[in-house]
Amino acid sequence: MPRGGGLRPVLLVVVLTALLVLLCLLSIALGALSIPIDEVVRALFGHPESTRVENVIWSVRIPRTALGLAAGAALGLAGALMQALTRNPLADPGVLGVSAGAAFAIVVSIAFLGVGSLFGYIWFAFAGALVASVAVYLLGGLGRSGQTPVKLALAGVAVTSLLTSLTGAVALTEPDALNRYRFWNAGSLADRDAGVVLQVLPFLVVGALLALSSAPALNSLAFGDDVAASLGRRLGLVRLRGVAAVTLLTGAAVVAIGPVVFVGLVVPHVARVLAQQAGIGPDHRWLLPLSAVLAPCLVLAADIIGRLVVRPSEIQAGILVAFIGAPFFIALVRRRRLAEV
Repeated sequence: MPRGGGLRPVLLVVVLTALLVLLCLLSIALGALSIPIDEVVRALFGHPESTRVENVIWSVRIPRTALGLAAGAALGLAGALMQALTRNPLADPGVLGVSAGAAFAIVVSIAFLGVGSLFGYIWFAFAGALVASVAVYLLGGLGRSGQTPVKLALAGVAVTSLLTSLTGAVALTEPDALNRYRFWNAGSLADRDAGVVLQVLPFLVVGALLALSSAPALNSLAFGDDVAASLGRRLGLVRLRGVAAVTLLTGAAVVAIGPVVFVGLVVPHVARVLAQQAGIGPDHRWLLPLSAVLAPCLVLAADIIGRLVVRPSEIQAGILVAFIGAPFFIALVRRRRLAEV
């Protein structure tokens, strides 16, 4: 039972769910063509005001919103899982090079192997994400002091910079890859149809199930490897399941909306603050679901703002998320450095 009793956690879940539902309605309603909320609700229940409104809602806005929900939840879960597995508050698929690895593998598959379908290059995204995460983990452990949060973050930044440069170089030399890469790289929910959601959804569901089922083991791991092992946790299996979940969640999300960074960094910290206020504490059985709800709130809010500020044009959601996440990341790094002095 949470320390604060059962009411506050339930109230927190209700409030966050209501916020997510509101953002979904706003995502469907707002854009170059603004639709009143009451018309959105009528259209959702099969009573649209016009054929045009029905087409906009069902062909454009709902797939876009569904993609924001799915990819946002995936990135939030992946970030919370990475921070728990590495016991590193700076861990995030974007910061530690996982997203960049997936993006590089996708561009290589398009440019040199002629892969043209989403289902074709999603496997390259998984491979790239896995290789990049392993490389960062090994680089972060070099040196006499072993692996520290800041060293792991710096290794991630270095690998991300290298892979981003290589991705840009490949895209510039291959016109077909460049045309697909330019818009996708910014991280956007625009111009995606329902087929994209349906193709990545099975991978996201499997990744989410692996992540959520790891919650009890993550609670044990938070006390250290020795304590977790003494409690009967098979550490190799726990980490293998975690890596598989991060690979599936991040690879599928990158394929769907591009390499959006900082979602998995910011959201788990906000989830911990809210959990603390609700009397839940650092229980991953709550933190993982909270991250899965908060992350799509962030992605959808950024997407909505991006549609409105330069209407009828758009600012990609990934750019706005970076404006929020970059200062947050700098503040965390400064705090960790001060703590280690």
